[in-house]
Amino acid sequence: MNAREKYNQLSSARRQFLDKAVQCSELTLPYLIDDDISSRPNHKSLAVPWQSVGAKCVVTLAAKLMLAVLPPQTSFFKLQVRDDKLGEELDPKIRSELDLSFSKMERMIMDYIAASNDRVAIHQALKHLIVGGNALIYMHKDGLKTFPLTRYVVERDGDGNVLCIVTKELISRKVLDIDLPEPEPNSVVDNSHSVADDVTIYTMVKLDKSSGRWVWHQEAFDKIIPDTRSTAPKNASPWLPLRFNTVDGEDYGRGRVEEFLGDLKSLDGLSQALIEGAAAASKVIFLVSPSSTTKPATIAKAGNGAIVQGRPEDVAVIQVGKTADFGTAAQMAQGIEKRMLEAFLVLNVRNAERVTAEEVRLTQLELEQQLGGIFSLLTVEFLIPYLNRTLLVLQRSNQIPKLPKDIVRPTIVAGVNALGRGQDRESLTQFMGTIAQTVGPEALMKFINPLEAIKRLAAAQGIDILNLVKTEQQIEEEMQAAQQAQAQQSLVDQAGQMAGTPLMDPSKNPQLMPEDEQPPVE
Repeated sequence: MNAREKYNQLSSARRQFLDKAVQCSELTLPYLIDDDISSRPNHKSLAVPWQSVGAKCVVTLAAKLMLAVLPPQTSFFKLQVRDDKLGEELDPKIRSELDLSFSKMERMIMDYIAASNDRVAIHQALKHLIVGGNALIYMHKDGLKTFPLTRYVVERDGDGNVLCIVTKELISRKVLDIDLPEPEPNSVVDNSHSVADDVTIYTMVKLDKSSGRWVWHQEAFDKIIPDTRSTAPKNASPWLPLRFNTVDGEDYGRGRVEEFLGDLKSLDGLSQALIEGAAAASKVIFLVSPSSTTKPATIAKAGNGAIVQGRPEDVAVIQVGKTADFGTAAQMAQGIEKRMLEAFLVLNVRNAERVTAEEVRLTQLELEQQLGGIFSLLTVEFLIPYLNRTLLVLQRSNQIPKLPKDIVRPTIVAGVNALGRGQDRESLTQFMGTIAQTVGPEALMKFINPLEAIKRLAAAQGIDILNLVKTEQQIEEEMQAAQQAQAQQSLVDQAGQMAGTPLMDPSKNPQLMPEDEQPPVE
C-alpha cells in the first residue's frame, strides 16, 4: 500500500475528530482548523463567533503552557549523574566538576533552541492541542514544522504507541527542483483542487520492526521521490504526534475546548441574542396617531429644541419592554463566562478596594495546580522526545560531546515537575514561617540547619547552588581564619594595653630607661 492509499484509508477514522475540531475552532479561533482541503486556501470567508471569550481562553492557556513547558529564563531539563553509579564507576569527589560541565552543556543546548524557531512552532502546536486536541511536530534540520490535524493521519496500537504516520502537503514544483512525472490520464491519483504548479506530496513514516528504527520516505504521483528515504532511532524520532487528552482505544486526542463545548455554544447563542436584542432595543421609532393633527413630517423635520404644534398623546415611542428578559440572559452569560475563564486558567482577581499581593499569588498558585494532568502527557509525548532528538542532533554535529547513557541521565524539570518543586517551596516556606511565629526566631536559628534549608529552597526553585552557596568546608575554613584573626587581634590589643601601663612606661619605670639616663642609686 502506497502513501496515498494509506492516507485515504486512515482518513475515515480521523473524520469524527476532525469535525469536532472544526466545530471547536469556529467558536474560538476560526482560522486555526479548517476542513481538509487538498489545495491552497481559496480565500473563503471564515465564520465569526458572537463572543471573544473562547479566543481569550485559548490564547491565555497556550501562553501559560508555553511558559511552563519551555521557560525562557531557565532550562527545562537537567543533566545529572545517576546516583547508583557514583560509588561504582565514578569518584563522588568529582561530582561538582561534572555538575559544572553539565551546566555549561545545558546552556549551550538552550542557546541552540533560542536561536531557532522552535518556540514559534511549539506555541502554534499548543493552540492546536487546546482547540483540536491533536498536532504533529516534525523536527528537521532547519527547525520545527507544525502539521494541523487536517494534514496528517496516525495509526496507534492498543497501548497508544504510534505505528504509522502519513502527512499530506502541497508543495510547488519550483521548490522541489526535481523531475516529477506527469499524472497519467484517467488515473486514480488525487490531483483535485490543485494548482498546475503545485504537487501533492505524501510522507509515509513507519516503525520498522526488524531494525527497531523509524523509516520514512516521500511520494508524489504514487512514486517515491529520490533521496527522500531516511531513518532515526526509536527513542529519538523527529516525528512527534501530540495529544492533549487521551482516550483508551482512540488514535487521536481530545482538546480542552471540546470538554467545554456546551458552555461555548450556550455562550455564543446568548451573546448573539443579547447583541441582536440590544440592537433592536436601541432603535428609536416614533408613532403618530392617524387621527391626530400632528403630521409625521413635522416630527421628522423638527430639529433639536424646536417648537411645533401638536398634542403629546398623539406621539408615542416604541419600546421593546424586554429588560427583565435581557437581564436573565446577561446573568446566565456572565455565569458561563466565569466558568470558562476558570477552566482555562485566566486569572480573575477579586474586585475590591484592597487586594493584597498574597491573595493574588495564592489565586495564581491555585490555577497553576490545575495544570498537573495536562503537563504529565506533554512531558511524556513532547518534552522527553524533543530533548532526546535535540541531544542526538547536537551530538552528531559535534556541538556537544556524546554522553554515556548508562551514567548520565537527562531529567525534565519543567511542566508537572516544576509544579511539584513549587509545591515543595510553598510547604517549606510555610513550615519555617510557622515555626518563627509560634516558637520564635531564636528557636528557628537553634533547631533549623540554615545550609540545608538554603539547599532545599534552591532545589525547589531549580537554582544551581554550585559555587553560589558556601559548602560546609568553606564555612569551617572561614570560621577558623576568623578565629585566628581574632586571636591575633586580641594579642595585639593586649600588647597595646600593656604598652600603656605604668610598668611599661619608661618615664615611670626607671628600670626601662637607658643606663645613662637612669637616676643614681642612693
